[in-house]
Amino acid sequence: MLGLMQSGQLTVDTFLDHAATWQPTREVVSRDAAGLVTRSDYAGVRDIAKQVSAALARAGIRQGDRVATMGWNSHRHLAAWYGATNMGAVLHTLNPRLFLEQIVYIANHAGDRILLADPNCADLVAQLLPQAPSIERVIFLCDAASMPATDYAATAFDDWIAGEPAEYAWGGFDENLACGLCYTSGTTGNPKGVLYSHRSNYLHTMLTLQADALALSARDTVLLVVPMYHANAWGVVYSAPAVGAKLVLPGPRMDGESICDLIEAEGVTYSAAVPTVWQGLLQYLRTSGRRIDSLQRVTIGGSAVPEALVRAFRDEFGVEVTQGWGMTETSPLATLSTPSAEVAAMDDDAQVAHKIKQGRLMCGLKFKLTDDDGNPLPHDGETFGHLKIKGPTIVSSYFGGEGGEILDGEGYFDTGDVATIDGRGYMQITDRAKDVVKSGGEWISSIEIENIAVGHPSVAIAAVIGVAHPKWDERPILLCQLNPGEEATGDDLLAFLEGKIAKWWMPDDVVFVDEIPLGATGKIDKKLIRQRMEGYVLAVTVD
Repeated sequence: MLGLMQSGQLTVDTFLDHAATWQPTREVVSRDAAGLVTRSDYAGVRDIAKQVSAALARAGIRQGDRVATMGWNSHRHLAAWYGATNMGAVLHTLNPRLFLEQIVYIANHAGDRILLADPNCADLVAQLLPQAPSIERVIFLCDAASMPATDYAATAFDDWIAGEPAEYAWGGFDENLACGLCYTSGTTGNPKGVLYSHRSNYLHTMLTLQADALALSARDTVLLVVPMYHANAWGVVYSAPAVGAKLVLPGPRMDGESICDLIEAEGVTYSAAVPTVWQGLLQYLRTSGRRIDSLQRVTIGGSAVPEALVRAFRDEFGVEVTQGWGMTETSPLATLSTPSAEVAAMDDDAQVAHKIKQGRLMCGLKFKLTDDDGNPLPHDGETFGHLKIKGPTIVSSYFGGEGGEILDGEGYFDTGDVATIDGRGYMQITDRAKDVVKSGGEWISSIEIENIAVGHPSVAIAAVIGVAHPKWDERPILLCQLNPGEEATGDDLLAFLEGKIAKWWMPDDVVFVDEIPLGATGKIDKKLIRQRMEGYVLAVTVD
């Protein structure tokens, strides 16, 4: 027996249409590279997005064609995003911070036909075009006055859509139609494409709007710091319009002062970004003495959140930090460290101990831990295992069939993370499988050591890698980048770690470096660290 309910396709045009219809004057604010602030609203963004759809159709773009963007968070980028997806094209976000060789590979693999790029990406586009023959046209996300000088044909976004109607019909297609394409960072091998459907993005939005997830509402002012080219923009490009929240798009300026200026000027209540952004903001706030009193909560993801950061924002600025975990392949959010009823009843220290875990699974998803042979492991909070996940917002295969079959016999995707899951359902990443330090046959969590080390007042960023040892196969060493003007010794750091980690986890050496490299998405680049440390030999005495 079927239910007697109306049916409708779960397509993402619903979100901007809803915002423009019922919250038409709710602001969408964006700031460009020069600091110029532009004010629009959801009704205005929808009109522009419909003009984009019409311009794409006039250019011969049809359902399934890939439309690429390469740019920062702005109202034009947002309109281009919805304009492409809502007419059935596939919105492909290119990360301008990747190496040129990776961008070339990704653009060719995706078969991008049109590229909408930020003006300050003009030089990068010039290098890309001769190597990406599928790109037929370049549109710069600006007005005519802001057009960069180029030796290739390009059009200003405002000129391109001028005269196009704002009544283009959206939707009306199958919810399983491809919606967005985002590539993994390619830290091992070539980047792989994750092809989201309208249905998966719609369901992901509904999951993230739960009170125990992002908990966004029409009363929020959302500062979307996480780049729109990073992991589906964490879905906030959908969830903020879905509830009619005011949306603030900061452009490329991510320094502490610029972020603070927007929070203060726009009355931001919620934001989301990787830890390095919040560490930079915290350092600026402490040195400047400024406040961010409107900000109530932030979601931090992309890499593990140090306990010191959680405590600092809570105790010094009254900001609640929630850690989120996910990856490009999971749409991306899958878990959040919001407190359960049991955890909420605990004292502050006990709550913080749970906040620095990656958190509880959103409803509708499943995960498990296995050993190297695929056998299930207990959820006791102590046993490390390979983290595997399944659900309607999880990748089933990569675009173009890259990587072959990626699900196990039960339909679970191997995340590549090593984790524990405790009896309360809190998951904690202990390492990437490729980064875990295996010493004497036992696993050591580099992430846990790093998170404790950055709690030292002199340390800005810390990284742990494993190095060869003649007896134990591998031993951990700690690399530290100090805050400007600060000093510390290896003994200082080891003393700071003492009693906070198991003795056999204690790093065998502390190395101070001028810079710990970050990848294109703000994560520590351990692949590059290992390259830089090539030739390093641990001084050991073996009994």
